[in-house]
Amino acid sequence: MSITVNGIAVDPADWPTPQLAAVHELLRQRANELGFAAENAGDADTERAIERTLAEEVRVPEPAEEECRRWYDGNAKRFRSGDLVCARHILFQVTPGAPVPAIRGLAEAMLHEIRTNPALFGERAREHSNCPSGANGGNLGQLQRGETLPEFDKAIFDDASIGVLPKLVTTRHGFHIISVDQRIEGKQLPFDLVRDDVAAELRRRSEARALSQYVRVLAGNAEIEGVDLDAAASPLVQ
Repeated sequence: MSITVNGIAVDPADWPTPQLAAVHELLRQRANELGFAAENAGDADTERAIERTLAEEVRVPEPAEEECRRWYDGNAKRFRSGDLVCARHILFQVTPGAPVPAIRGLAEAMLHEIRTNPALFGERAREHSNCPSGANGGNLGQLQRGETLPEFDKAIFDDASIGVLPKLVTTRHGFHIISVDQRIEGKQLPFDLVRDDVAAELRRRSEARALSQYVRVLAGNAEIEGVDLDAAASPLVQ
């Protein structure tokens, strides 16, 4: 796949999605335009420059009390104490320079195989998982909310399903096949106790919307070939 951003070629092979590769290049160019990094800056300096660009150009409003309470009322099941999930996973790790499309393809094929025959989960975990848990069939034991990465946490706690999840879960470590084997329900937490957590969640959502809008503006003023950034929200916040 050939991608260019304002005439600059972008290699999507090192990124989870082509969109993310293009968004990163857009942000790098904007950081350079603002004078936050030199054109030939190294990776670390470039990342710091992008962070500074976003901090200075993307404004995220603080959620109001009424908004927090309304969101809590509609999502109360997320704020429970003592909820436990017994889970297993198979990790397909993504490292710098790794062939991401090939890794994703292998993970998708194995997910389909395991969904068809769940009894294969432990064997495939021992053979293929890049997590130490693979030696134990991918077993992660009992997990509480907040113990894993946000994307992983959301996947295992946001619904009541049991068994192998139907989709891969993507985190900064790579692609996960996840099986939820047991759920142990806890107790509901009152709003006053979790107000700060609710506000933090709404702030993250506001940030995602603001980042999406910001990227859309950058993309609208850029010449981009080889990728569609109409849905640029998800790549930014992965």
